[in-house]
Amino acid sequence: MEGTASSVNAEPGQRSHLNGGFTQWRSWSGFWLLGLCNNFAYVVMLSAAHDILKKQQSENSTSTLATLTVDFQGGNSSNSSRYDCNPVSTAAVLLADILPTLVIKLCAPFVIHKMPYGIRVLFCVIMAATSFLLVSFSSAVWMSILGVIFASISSGLGELSFLALTVFFSRDVLGGWGSGTGGAGVAGAFLYSGLTQVGLSPQVTLLIMLVVPFVMLISYFFWLNHPPSLPQWKSRETEYAAGGSEERRQLMEGSEEEDEQERLTPESDRCLNPPNELDRSTGCLTFTEKLCIIKGLLKFVFPLGLVYFAEYFINQGLMELLYFPNFFLSHAEQYRWYQTLYQIGVLVSRSSLCCVKIRKLWVLSLLQVLNAVLLLFAVRYQFLPSAWLVFVIILYEGLLGGAAYVNTFYFISMEMEDRHREFAMAAASVGDSLGIALAGLIAFPVHKYFCNL
Repeated sequence: MEGTASSVNAEPGQRSHLNGGFTQWRSWSGFWLLGLCNNFAYVVMLSAAHDILKKQQSENSTSTLATLTVDFQGGNSSNSSRYDCNPVSTAAVLLADILPTLVIKLCAPFVIHKMPYGIRVLFCVIMAATSFLLVSFSSAVWMSILGVIFASISSGLGELSFLALTVFFSRDVLGGWGSGTGGAGVAGAFLYSGLTQVGLSPQVTLLIMLVVPFVMLISYFFWLNHPPSLPQWKSRETEYAAGGSEERRQLMEGSEEEDEQERLTPESDRCLNPPNELDRSTGCLTFTEKLCIIKGLLKFVFPLGLVYFAEYFINQGLMELLYFPNFFLSHAEQYRWYQTLYQIGVLVSRSSLCCVKIRKLWVLSLLQVLNAVLLLFAVRYQFLPSAWLVFVIILYEGLLGGAAYVNTFYFISMEMEDRHREFAMAAASVGDSLGIALAGLIAFPVHKYFCNL
């Protein structure tokens, strides 16, 4: 069984299921499609839910949700501010979309091993399809909000599951996953805008997009070559209980001398090296081991969280305030181009793993924080001469964020021990969501402050 476990993370030349260039390409492209489909509903729901909520509020002028939101902001619907403010910050939509994902990423890594990968993917597909249907056919505000929550659940569970899944394949599939998630932002924005621009209603557009969960289903179950070691329909605990009973019985018959030596071993030395040989090679991680792994992940999670905090503080707190009245684009058009250029930057940098690898993640964090500080002062003192310069900064912002994401998970996969890698990849995925949620909370008072100037 030890040989089976060690083969899980072997390189392509050592694993039969990845032999051949075509098989490697299938794995890479499979993860690209999984990344695209996993983040697609998450991206689209922000715009789609806003459109349908707006339609519902126009049909019911006494919408309680709209009233409560405006009251919470402490503002009104006027645009008397020099920043041409909306009464509600875009951070409100961000929080509704990120908090379910954050909760899942904080809790799921400790229990998700009990759920086989096949069941996880089916659950994500069902959640994504349900979110499209709920928002499309919603007749009340709460149905649209529930649809956004389902999309967030699908995306959050899918991200930590597919990142953990990469340990069963060659490490180059991380490049495919990163590129696919970057492509989801660009494809989702362009496809939704394009279909609605040609005259389709948001409801019909969302029904068309039901093809995306179906593509995820096909990509996982029919396109990827699943290695024999992958727990597809049985949990790890079930496999270990069935295959390791004899080994465990033999270990329990060990000498008293070994037991005494174990008791004398300091807890710190046993933290990541359990004395039970079966547990060391193939068994489930203990809770203590998981806590130790998380401690070792902090050097990756903190820089990633800081990058995404600065990034989404810009996107949801400052971007809508970077308005140039004398530019040839309207305020709404300027904001859409900011978002589009950001997504393009993310796509390019998340696809760059095959060309360049950046180990010093704190450098990316520092540069992103400097971006946020620069744009914060630019909003306050309005010293930037043109939107063209902001376009360049926003594109650069996307490049930094995408590079931080894909390099973080690449170096986690490189530095973690084989047995710890699957849990580590899932647990580290909380970094970006934690930064995004914190940015959304801080963006509220920042938006209010500037709009009251």
